[in-house]
Amino acid sequence: MSRNDEVATLLEEMADHLEARDVDYKHKSYRRAADSIRAHAVAVETLHAEGGEDALAEIDDVGDAIAAKTAEYLEEGVIGELEEFRAEMPVEMDALTAVEGVGPKTVASLYEALGVETLDDLEAAAEAGEIREVSGFGAKTEENIAENIPFARESRKRSLLGEARPVAERALSFLDARPAVERVDVAGSLRRWRPTIGDVDVLAAGDDGRAVVDAFAEWDAADDVIEAGTSKASVRVDGLRVDLQVVVPAEFGAAIQYFTGSKAHNLEFRNRAIDRELKVNEYGVFDVSELDSDGPSDESDDVSDLSSDGPSDGQSDDVSELDSDGPSDGADDPDESQRAGERVAGETEAGVYEAVGTEWVPPELRENRGEVAAAADGELPDLLEVDDIRGDLHCHTAWSDGEPTIAGLVEAAADFGHDYVAVTDHATGPGMVGGVGLDDETLREQLAEVRAVAADADAEVFAGVEANIGADGSVSVADDVLSELDCVVASPHSSLDGDGTDRLVAAIEHPEVDVVGHPTGRLLNQRPGHDIDIETVAEAAAAEGVALEINANPNRLDLRSSYVKVAVEAGATIAVDTDAHRPGSFEYVRYGVHTARRGWCEPDDVLNCRDADGVRAFLEGR
Repeated sequence: MSRNDEVATLLEEMADHLEARDVDYKHKSYRRAADSIRAHAVAVETLHAEGGEDALAEIDDVGDAIAAKTAEYLEEGVIGELEEFRAEMPVEMDALTAVEGVGPKTVASLYEALGVETLDDLEAAAEAGEIREVSGFGAKTEENIAENIPFARESRKRSLLGEARPVAERALSFLDARPAVERVDVAGSLRRWRPTIGDVDVLAAGDDGRAVVDAFAEWDAADDVIEAGTSKASVRVDGLRVDLQVVVPAEFGAAIQYFTGSKAHNLEFRNRAIDRELKVNEYGVFDVSELDSDGPSDESDDVSDLSSDGPSDGQSDDVSELDSDGPSDGADDPDESQRAGERVAGETEAGVYEAVGTEWVPPELRENRGEVAAAADGELPDLLEVDDIRGDLHCHTAWSDGEPTIAGLVEAAADFGHDYVAVTDHATGPGMVGGVGLDDETLREQLAEVRAVAADADAEVFAGVEANIGADGSVSVADDVLSELDCVVASPHSSLDGDGTDRLVAAIEHPEVDVVGHPTGRLLNQRPGHDIDIETVAEAAAAEGVALEINANPNRLDLRSSYVKVAVEAGATIAVDTDAHRPGSFEYVRYGVHTARRGWCEPDDVLNCRDADGVRAFLEGR
């Protein structure tokens, strides 16, 4: 198991402590190094074993000093300087900085003034009115901190889709290669590609549950085994809990349908089954029409134990954990009343839906947003696929805060398989920290280089910008500059509290804006972003011919899927972009595509499913 993520997390903590101490720009070096190590294809322990510090220093952004600290940790299990920082300021840095508006410097100030070390300390200080008395703070800051603490607490219980999905796929790959496993898949909210999840749920089919569990418990990627029984096991991988449940092959289809959820979808599907004198549970679909009235109640298979989230695409989880809803691991067999009646389906998930008179429903749609009725009527959408995406219209280079050169970005896009890419570096404006934004003069200079690179590129290149949408809806680049560019993405980056509807509508009505990027400005597990009336925004976008972006970065996934569905129904165009800051970020497109699928998107709804000429026509149509 690679230790890259482990090392990167420690370097990020180092960066926080350095920033808290206001050590020049050293903390930025540590953050860049952490990003590079986390994304590096080779395990740091392998590099260290083969070439020591010199090999580690060959990783992008890892200089000699950081390579030495990485080697120190791999050899001794600690980074001495970090231990000194922790001793000097013994705070829960990660927990405290999870509160929006609380950065490392704020943590240092509150620790020095009030002895705040934990979220509980921070909450108590806010409730007591002590924060406002600290120099540099005030009543409004204290109020904002207090309001954001509950969100921070909840977010720390959940993992991002982009963190959990790779772990789940490693588990699937491992289990699929085990002889005792006949079938395996992820379940729960992860299978529905929700933006955040609780634990990773994996369902396997095999006749010998004990053999499957034993193999799983020996997985070398597992940091530790939490528990292991005869048909269930839980391990921890890279800080995530992975729960496995094993069922017999004949019941796999019913089990995967049941444990995928959501609760609301399962209840709607179950009610349809009841109307047809059928019973649906994790063991199969049963014809109960011949059972007498004294037989087992259909309530025995009620799925109301599943924790609810309804149709929302917010932060809460919404399905059962495999270790709490399935048959007890201590029982030889579940209550046979669960299998009462003639079993008519259960081996395959498609068979389960067919038995109840519907088409198979893609997991992303299972949120009770009308999908059961649509499946019954044969009217499910022809959902977008990753291969339908032909380019990316929101990308960054080293001209602002990205990693690659313009030529490097274009080459990486072509290597990824894209037909076109837009260079959309940040413009100056609110929310741009550290001077990363380009002013109007520099944008013109960049435009010349983009045109020069485009002349010899293997992919078509659109010259663009990511302009800032001000609190009043203004766009932070002069109109005459915008008119020279091919693709204008306008995004909110600051003042993200309250209602942002009028702000977005004003930007949409600007004649040079082509795409509204990450419209709510949310950062998952960090800030909720501003509220918007999605119907009003979508209607404006449809009327003006402006695309609304699904930002595929797994830290954002903004627009959320429920908003996407409203936008599609209003006739608005969707763009699925990665907001790439480095070549590897093009891989994020799958998270955006599955978010689009959750919003019922078909290829015709998505701007960058068009070829380059089609995209250019859309952009010039503004």
